[in-house]
Amino acid sequence: MSALRKKFGSDYQVVTTTSSSHQKDKRRKRQRFVDKNGRCNVQHGNLGGETSRYLSDLFTTLVDLKWRWNLFIFILTYTVAWLFMASMWWVIAYIRGDLYRTHDEKYTPCVANVYNFPSAFLFFIETEATIGYGHRYITDKCPEGIILFLFQSILGSIVDAFLIGCMFIKMSQPKKRAETLMFSENAAISMRDGKLTLMFRVGNLRNSHMVSAQIRCKLLKSRQTPEGEFLPLDQLELDVGFSTGADQLFLVSPLTICHVIDTKSPFYELSQRSMQTEQFEIVVILEGIVETTVFVLCFPRVPSWIPSPAPNTSSFCWSRGRDHLRTIPDCSWRSLISPATQMTCSAQSTMLV
Repeated sequence: MSALRKKFGSDYQVVTTTSSSHQKDKRRKRQRFVDKNGRCNVQHGNLGGETSRYLSDLFTTLVDLKWRWNLFIFILTYTVAWLFMASMWWVIAYIRGDLYRTHDEKYTPCVANVYNFPSAFLFFIETEATIGYGHRYITDKCPEGIILFLFQSILGSIVDAFLIGCMFIKMSQPKKRAETLMFSENAAISMRDGKLTLMFRVGNLRNSHMVSAQIRCKLLKSRQTPEGEFLPLDQLELDVGFSTGADQLFLVSPLTICHVIDTKSPFYELSQRSMQTEQFEIVVILEGIVETTVFVLCFPRVPSWIPSPAPNTSSFCWSRGRDHLRTIPDCSWRSLISPATQMTCSAQSTMLV
């Protein structure tokens, strides 16, 4: 206890909690389907023999691997290929007897000045890197060497195209670009234009624009069908302006995305109290094309929100400044919310009133 007081100060006291409070905290903690950073908490199980399907699409499998495995496979593949081809040149020299006749000036070897494995490896590197032959070179008295030379050129081109292409696609993935797309910490429900509206905010921190930016919202919750079938992760689409084109974004400044809670909304019959006890998750998918890349790249940014015991009847407030003719948005907008009119009833009850 003294250590805790030393760490937190004498103004804090150690309070003993009961088992019921621990159970209450456990009930409040909810497992997310999608983390706040966009990572999906999904792990496939009971695949059986289906894992072989990953090998049938080997290129995509390599691209999806983590960087440490990509670098390991990159280095391992080149190392094995180089050692294999160098061994082939050494085997040809060994079979022809070139290793034992290095001092015979009248004898024409398959590859000049290749008398052991290191010299065969150096000759392979000169051939593969196309740096030009100097002390070591292939002669016309070795047809098997000419065939091996052609095989090495074809195999080297295939390995280079596959591995370098894989690394290029890996580096071109716009995952880091998505880190500069910011979403509000919370989603708020408030009255806007006389309608109960679910709102959240999104902004682009970079000066480069996003082309054809489009946003979609999914509601994930479990439900039971009239036939008695239980759907653990039923996905419902939340309308964020499909009919009006409001889902097409121009992200030069932070935008507030709105979902009107009307008769078609899954939140139509939910009040503030019932919404806090509901088990659901709102997932937002933002897609666009990176402006600065030479070719087209579409990238996702997936945040999510779950019901919070805190009051959700708030609205977002604007914070910005002006520098001559430029409008400067304040990046603290992610957590800027202002109290709104207290709404405790559902949208259905509001319309009936």
